[in-house]
Amino acid sequence: MRGAEVEMDLQDFLFLALDLTGTFVFAVSGVLLAARRDFDITGGLVLGTMTGIGGGMIRDVLLDRVPNAIGQPIYLAPPVIATLLIYIIGSHISRARIWIVAFDAMGLGLFSVTGTTIALSAGTNYPAALLMGALTACGGGLMRDAVASEDPAIFRGTDLYLIPALFGSGLTIIAEVTGLLGAIASLIIAAAAFGFRMLAWKLQWRVPQPMRQWSYRDTGRRVKKKLPSVFRKPD
Repeated sequence: MRGAEVEMDLQDFLFLALDLTGTFVFAVSGVLLAARRDFDITGGLVLGTMTGIGGGMIRDVLLDRVPNAIGQPIYLAPPVIATLLIYIIGSHISRARIWIVAFDAMGLGLFSVTGTTIALSAGTNYPAALLMGALTACGGGLMRDAVASEDPAIFRGTDLYLIPALFGSGLTIIAEVTGLLGAIASLIIAAAAFGFRMLAWKLQWRVPQPMRQWSYRDTGRRVKKKLPSVFRKPD
């Protein structure tokens, strides 16, 4: 019995470490963006905090649970540390976009795992857990980009963002179903989602572009030949 309790405590500690690490690296991406946009240190703190805990807070509100950042104030420490760190040593890296993308991808990979795990522990079904994991992974970045007047990465067609998050969340669910989900499996899944995101960014993998990029007029002509439009009056 004592051994089982120790193992459970260790699992909880490792999960907390993963979640705090995800909060930190996501916060770093937010603070780097703030530095790149010449925000002051308070602006960096706000943007870093929003990025680090934003997705998790949205998830927890939807799951009707006390947000981790409120129930456990330790979640507020990583954004503060990230802000101080970047504004002390970040002058050499804040201009390089690769660092923002890399730290964002780390957070995405970690949060796709921890967000899904939290949703599963709250008793949600698998499709809901999949969405909650992706929301946790993408929510902070979406808020960061919107507040900083950047085109949100999740909406850009130049690389993949949501799909790597869904990939990590899906692998987490599979690991849970097969009984393999643990600290090591979580790290492997997070690394796989991180690698997927960075590879997609490097190779510029794309999803279908907006409608105006397609041959819409030609498509319309073909449709008109097959089916009459419901909006056209008969001759």
